Amino acid sequence: MVIEMIPEIGHFALIIALLMALFQAILPLAGAATRRPLWMAYARPMAAGQLAFLLIAYGCLTASYMLDDFSVINVADNSNSMLPWYYKFSAVWGNHEGSVLLWSLILGGWSFAVGCFSRALPPDMVARVLGVMGLVSTGFLAFVLFTSNPFARTLPNVPPDGADLNPLLQDIGLIIHPPMLYMGYVGFSVVFAFAIAALLGGRLDSAWTRWARPWTNIAWAFLTVGIALGSWWAYYELGWGGWWFWDPVENASLLPWLAGTALIHSLAVTEKRGTFKSWTVLLAIITFSLSLMGTFLVRSGVLTSVHAFANDPSRGLFILVLLGITVGLSLLLFALRAPRVSQPGAFNWLSRDALLLVNNILLVVMTVTVLLGTVYPLLLDALSLGKISVGPPYFNAVFVPLTVILCAFMGLGPSARWKRMTGRELVRRLALAGVLALVIGAAIPLLYHGEWNLKVAIGMVCALWLVLSLVRDLWHKTSGSSAGLTALKRLTPAYWGMVLGHLGLAVTIIGVTLVSNYAVERSVRMGVGDSIEMEGFTFTMTRLDERRGPNYISDAATIEVQRGDSVRRFIMTPEKRLYIARGMPMTQVALRPGLFRDLYIAMGEELEGDSWAMRFQIKPFVRWLWLGALLMAIGGLVAVVDRRYRRRLAIREPQVRDDSIESTAREVGA
Repeated sequence: MVIEMIPEIGHFALIIALLMALFQAILPLAGAATRRPLWMAYARPMAAGQLAFLLIAYGCLTASYMLDDFSVINVADNSNSMLPWYYKFSAVWGNHEGSVLLWSLILGGWSFAVGCFSRALPPDMVARVLGVMGLVSTGFLAFVLFTSNPFARTLPNVPPDGADLNPLLQDIGLIIHPPMLYMGYVGFSVVFAFAIAALLGGRLDSAWTRWARPWTNIAWAFLTVGIALGSWWAYYELGWGGWWFWDPVENASLLPWLAGTALIHSLAVTEKRGTFKSWTVLLAIITFSLSLMGTFLVRSGVLTSVHAFANDPSRGLFILVLLGITVGLSLLLFALRAPRVSQPGAFNWLSRDALLLVNNILLVVMTVTVLLGTVYPLLLDALSLGKISVGPPYFNAVFVPLTVILCAFMGLGPSARWKRMTGRELVRRLALAGVLALVIGAAIPLLYHGEWNLKVAIGMVCALWLVLSLVRDLWHKTSGSSAGLTALKRLTPAYWGMVLGHLGLAVTIIGVTLVSNYAVERSVRMGVGDSIEMEGFTFTMTRLDERRGPNYISDAATIEVQRGDSVRRFIMTPEKRLYIARGMPMTQVALRPGLFRDLYIAMGEELEGDSWAMRFQIKPFVRWLWLGALLMAIGGLVAVVDRRYRRRLAIREPQVRDDSIESTAREVGA
């Protein structure tokens, strides 16, 4: 009896969670406005209770999948009795209803974490932050219950088996990718809540930025990992060998990442120098708004994609209204409160402040270009003004030059002083790094491939400029000490996080540059005994077999690979699978990964004479794309452990000092 009522228990838990979210939103905000400590004290218990009931609801939906309860529509549409248990577990969020429930659960988790780790904050600030997050939770839980109930039943007509999970989603990538992406999306709600709380309290000092910085870094790190995992999943699962196609759903995750990157830098300036206050608040609003817009694009049905689940217009309208209310009210509050904020602390246009401002402007311009290329075709279609396609040529033509300019300023930033410095001093510090980057970067195409390539040279110069400027800055910060190790120990985690972040971008640029220009691909017809040669490798098909998996059958080719005249050989086994429940064919690629190159084989359609269409690819340095993203994410997390984020914070403006007289030891704390 209890097992049969699991969906009802989950549904009831969702209703209780919605009520708790309402209490979390209304009472603490009202208490902060009327200075009632008892009302403000409800914030933390309500956040904890909301998370508890969301865990119950999510656990009930997971149990329904594991128990093959096909009386639940969500389970019947997205699972199957033959589906392996680990894919049943990930199938919970491999659909619209489950993914929105996961979003709500993660939002509840972030609210609970803020409540636990904000003991040093003033009670009114905590109340406002958790109250704003309660409002966001209320909107999403209402969306789940009224338009996307994951516990709806098919009773009394229960199907004997399920329709199965989309074969594209039956992969380890789905188990990791969406939770990481959602942790990033939803994590930006914290800095959004801090910004709105600061506006409501009329206290836009630098303290709120110090409270918000760790949460922003964590969310940005999760989003970075989530985007990288999505790229990796598309690379090996879709069978075409690409890692980014400027798909609207891909862009939906890139937009908040770009704005979040600008936000991280702007928060640093506001905390350190007390400037950019209004701009930082606006970036916090924009970043979370773009996260919500990404949810609208993927969940509204306006896009057709393997990532996009919903196709019910009522759902799209609900999210659009929620997005409009959130963005509209936030911007209205910003317009009313921001003019009261003063901007103490002038700076020279040749300073770290100015360079970070240019950094922000470039990142925002990049965000706008991607946003226009993504949304403009959808607007034309919605207004019945025709259909157009905006693809890689547009994005590459606009995005790549902006990235090159961004790298130029990023290399200058770490070596520049706050507030002001002379051009002669900046040139003296970075002249050697710039010359070495130009000479080595321009020579790498000749050394690597024997033929000069302008695009490769530009990419390598950018990457080397980032790396060498960091090396120069590290040398500058440690060379003045007689004990270099002691000087290194004085460098703060925030500084090391910056180093890893910039180094990760350089590694990613190297991967993008080399794989985009030097990848080799051949499509051939191949049968047993046939061979081809590519880039010093010999690929020979030695056999064809039929195989059976837990819920599919496949044709598998055994490819023997030999490099040059080496006696060492290895086997690669691409497959063409047919998933039984859906009758859907899928390509399972064979990969031979390596730090400096990947061998990639995809099996196409069966041809006459027991032969198959085969695609062979050699992808140099493709792994560096994801290695760089991992370094960037680690950098974001390293910065969080800085001791100043664990201290009780005073509610006052920081004393701004002239860095021209600061010692090197203090300079490294930036």
